[in-house]
Amino acid sequence: MFLGIDLGTTCVKILLLSAEQEVLAVKHHDLTIQRPKPLWSEQTPADWWAGVCEIIDEVARELPDQVSQVKAIGLSGQMHGAVLLNNEGQVLRPAILWNDGRCEAECKTLEETSNVHAITGNLVMPGFTAPKLLWVKNHEPEIFEQISKVLLPKDFLRYSLSGVYAMDCSDAAGTLWLDVKKREWSEEMVRATGLTLEQMPKLVEGSDNSATLSAELAKRWGMSDNVIIAGGAGDNAASAVGIGTTEPNEGFISLGTSGVVFLCNDDFYPNPEQGIHAFCHALPNRWHQMSVMLSAASGLRWATSFTHFANEAEAMSAVEELSEEQRKHAPIFLPYLCGERTPHNNPNAQGVFFGLTPSHTAADIIYSVIEGVSFGLLDGFRGLKNFDQVKSLCLVGGGAKSTYWSQLLADIFNVPMTIHSGSETAGALGAARLGHLAVGGQEADVCKLMPTLATFNPNSELQSTFEPRYQKFRALYQANKQFFV
Repeated sequence: MFLGIDLGTTCVKILLLSAEQEVLAVKHHDLTIQRPKPLWSEQTPADWWAGVCEIIDEVARELPDQVSQVKAIGLSGQMHGAVLLNNEGQVLRPAILWNDGRCEAECKTLEETSNVHAITGNLVMPGFTAPKLLWVKNHEPEIFEQISKVLLPKDFLRYSLSGVYAMDCSDAAGTLWLDVKKREWSEEMVRATGLTLEQMPKLVEGSDNSATLSAELAKRWGMSDNVIIAGGAGDNAASAVGIGTTEPNEGFISLGTSGVVFLCNDDFYPNPEQGIHAFCHALPNRWHQMSVMLSAASGLRWATSFTHFANEAEAMSAVEELSEEQRKHAPIFLPYLCGERTPHNNPNAQGVFFGLTPSHTAADIIYSVIEGVSFGLLDGFRGLKNFDQVKSLCLVGGGAKSTYWSQLLADIFNVPMTIHSGSETAGALGAARLGHLAVGGQEADVCKLMPTLATFNPNSELQSTFEPRYQKFRALYQANKQFFV
């Protein structure tokens, strides 16, 4: 048995997986985000740990025999968040999350004072970890002076499970402290934020044995005293392992709180000019490119709330009733509700509806939002190396529950979209699979593509409808960016 823990932004999930790849249990615990000031986004790490303990306790009570057979635990988590610990392992302040935009000035400093592009292959963006630490140094020096270790969110869970400070290469690539090609810490980048290599956790591969579950927790959950904890992965790399997209030019689109287009690579292909993330994959000797937009399915939730639909499903049902002519004349929506990463790298970017008239309805608004998110994802996709060689993309995340949105993406991208079994829990499944690999599982057996549940083939005739709207979408950002302050 293998346990996967996936620490998301809105909830933490656990998944119990058998050696035969059967999912035996899935549990989740909801989380909240604190926004004490404009652009800030924080969570309390103790809340993550309390949620993990609560749901593992549940599974241990319900399936004690299966939980007693757990051989390994894998970890997946939201990337980039800064968890700061002192010498006693105590958390010094709330974690600063991936969608926090407070450190624009520190980003400019790092761009001007380091070889960040050459070393990391990535632009400096407010979401990344390194500029967050520079912000803490500049604005909370009394906290900065107490830092003994800096961890990412899932690695705080590892520490809580085992007492070990470790981080895998896929997640570490999102800190801007990693030499991504060499898969090792860059002393130059670490020192650029006033830190030392001693304050970094040890680096491991996602499928490595990184630690052992503490005896106290093993006893609490009825597990053996030698449960291995795998290196794990950042959420998107873990999702790739979970659905089985691990080879070059295989990829997926994630429609979660944020939106991601992920493409596996056989080498390191940086493209910072277009805001593409070039990171290590969770598996050794592989990398991936990734475009990221900060509002995706969260944009749909937001639009649903103010249009007074009961829920997203009701909102999407209304959209399905729109005619092609209505969709052609729907407002254009810029989906930058929380700023944007790819391709604009602009934390001040904002959401915009353009072209509203008295004839537009709530359904038109919902359609505009999902189309705008889809156009934003297309922006990122076209910046990835070999995007034109992609034969299909998998869909994961809450937004992929909508068959309408799935078909819309296929039509806009002009690429078939597939939904696979387990896609809604791909991060936790990937974490469990990495746990299996850490105790000797073979990649060819463990990382298989999950069974296909649905395929959405593009309607190429609709390209003539979408392309003009997409070009207007791109032009609207350029026309409005001077006002985003």
